[in-house]
Amino acid sequence: MPVLSLVRLTSTETGIELAATNMELSIRVPVDATVEETGSVLLPRVSADIVRSLADGPVSIEHRANEGTATISGGKSSFSLYCRQAEEYPEIPTVEAPPLAIPAAAFLAMSERVAKSASRDEMRPVLTGVLTRLSGDGITMVATDSYRLAVERADLASPPDSPWEAIVPARALTELGRLGSGDPDEVLQLSLANNQASFEIGGASLTSRLIDGQFPDYTQLIPDTFEHELTFDRAELLSVLGRIGILAQRGSPVRLAFAEGSLTVSATQSELGEGAEALPVAFQGDPIEVGFNVEFLRAGVESLGGEGVRLGIISPLRPGLLRGDSDDYRYLLMPIRLNT
Repeated sequence: MPVLSLVRLTSTETGIELAATNMELSIRVPVDATVEETGSVLLPRVSADIVRSLADGPVSIEHRANEGTATISGGKSSFSLYCRQAEEYPEIPTVEAPPLAIPAAAFLAMSERVAKSASRDEMRPVLTGVLTRLSGDGITMVATDSYRLAVERADLASPPDSPWEAIVPARALTELGRLGSGDPDEVLQLSLANNQASFEIGGASLTSRLIDGQFPDYTQLIPDTFEHELTFDRAELLSVLGRIGILAQRGSPVRLAFAEGSLTVSATQSELGEGAEALPVAFQGDPIEVGFNVEFLRAGVESLGGEGVRLGIISPLRPGLLRGDSDDYRYLLMPIRLNT
């Protein structure tokens, strides 16, 4: 549907609205404007590049009804672009359901930390989404690509009257993050109905089709106990992973070798060489060496809150669990089998 590559501009008596959809994800954004005449038109996305390139100052957009061009002008520049009639655009869905108001900044930060663990493999659509639950116990978000799993829970000041649960596409939450202003007092209105989710924030609206299917029972995947639970300074661990990770490329794992009182982080790249760095750690027992994807490991550490990192490990072939100063955020990471 070539028409979906266009953006609908609608002018009203109070301003203009930009809208776009790919039939699964839809966005509406209001823009302040002085309107001389109301109407709608479909503009190519290059319009945004043109507006960004114009000199500072007002921008004018003019389209005459039933004509196939629209004029964008600003400063000394003027562009005449081919456009199409708004009637050709598909209807953008709306969700008719009572909304739940939640703090936008906390929701967006939470979804950003969790959504990065969702899969990008469209052959497994359920794993491309984020399981989102809202109940009297708070809000819980879960995502996994089968190599890592992120879970985060937070309290809700005003929980819903009845529990909500949906698998929201991760890309929808990523787009939603771009609509937030960062204002700690900003409110997000969330509505669910008819296999659709609607998010309204700062006057903008994002509607997404939900994902059908059964999300994995993540509670069965997270171990209750570990052979070793180790604590690190978060900033120091990230610094070490950043240096050693330079060589952990093209599928080469980063190695965590634990021995009495120490951890050695190392990586080997057959075409480049090897690197290693030691850290003190309160480890006791027989030496153990575990391999991880360094980008996944670093992403988990970066997502933790606070200054400390807790790593729970069982064996070189069992997943490790990352936690921060609290258990509200948990990040499970599958190991990579190491060649001896």
